[in-house]
Amino acid sequence: MKAIGYKTPGSIDREDALVDIELDKPVAKGRDLLVAVEAISVNPVDTKVRRSAAPESGQWKVLGWDAVGRVVEVGEQVTRFKPGDEVFYAGSIVRPGANSEFHLVDERIVGHKPKRLSKAEAAALPLTAITAWEMLFHRLDINKPVPGAANAVLIIGGAGGVGSIAIQLVRALTNVMVIATASRPETREWVEELGAHHVIDHSKPMADQIAALGIGAPAFVFSTTQTDRHFDDIVALIAPQGRFGLIDDPDTLDVVKLKRKAVSTHWELMFTRAIFETPDMGEQGKLLDSVAALVEDGDITTTVTEILEPINAANLKQAHAQIESGKTKGKIVLEGF
Repeated sequence: MKAIGYKTPGSIDREDALVDIELDKPVAKGRDLLVAVEAISVNPVDTKVRRSAAPESGQWKVLGWDAVGRVVEVGEQVTRFKPGDEVFYAGSIVRPGANSEFHLVDERIVGHKPKRLSKAEAAALPLTAITAWEMLFHRLDINKPVPGAANAVLIIGGAGGVGSIAIQLVRALTNVMVIATASRPETREWVEELGAHHVIDHSKPMADQIAALGIGAPAFVFSTTQTDRHFDDIVALIAPQGRFGLIDDPDTLDVVKLKRKAVSTHWELMFTRAIFETPDMGEQGKLLDSVAALVEDGDITTTVTEILEPINAANLKQAHAQIESGKTKGKIVLEGF
């Protein structure tokens, strides 16, 4: 089968950073589905792994943690899907990725593809939707107010993949006010279209901008990017007893600064359930089906902003380079082998 992989981690400008390869077609066993991959999207995690993680000696490393496809084979323990079903999912970071014609994935972390969306549109959603949902509702618990705080969430990096779906989920499922950050006219317009009540500029001091809104200190802060750069601002602007969550990887984070306000800190990694095969691993499949239902009802929509065809090394390298520029709006999707 066709696939894209690498043998040596490093920068995207190397000729062998990502290569078109041929691999053996896998076989579904146990709770696995074998999916014929039809569309994928690219996330910052792809670029992080490509820069740092080497495959086992003599093997290829295949990335890709967002996919849409059709089930072609099921393991003997599968109960939720059958051959022919259209699915979408984000996979597991400890298994081979979906940048391949056929891909094995545990049925517990798979959802039924929204019929309302094209394959490319649906491929933009799984990883970011799971990340945003788990942070907002499982970690920050934003439906539980903070006494005395503005019932508002500040989403830092509102125009990125996670921010774009987080804005929509908050608007669709809560009465919490959304304050999103954006630093360029086009990204500001994007987050406003997605439903942000207020937009502030994260390239400037944020605490003063929050104060100028006149709504009080927000109960929740969801940082999707450059947390270390914005941390002192976060400490200053969040409400006492507020809840703070992050998904990026700062070199250091002095959470002692949050002690005076008794602010809780929450990390989110959407791969955790699959890495450890937690007892509630199946919640991610249910979560994706809930996302699909919101799409079918017209409450949320895709966050894809660019589609590249076909799925090959050249287009993947282009997508990786664009994500590493830090200026991506929404999601980049590749479609068709």
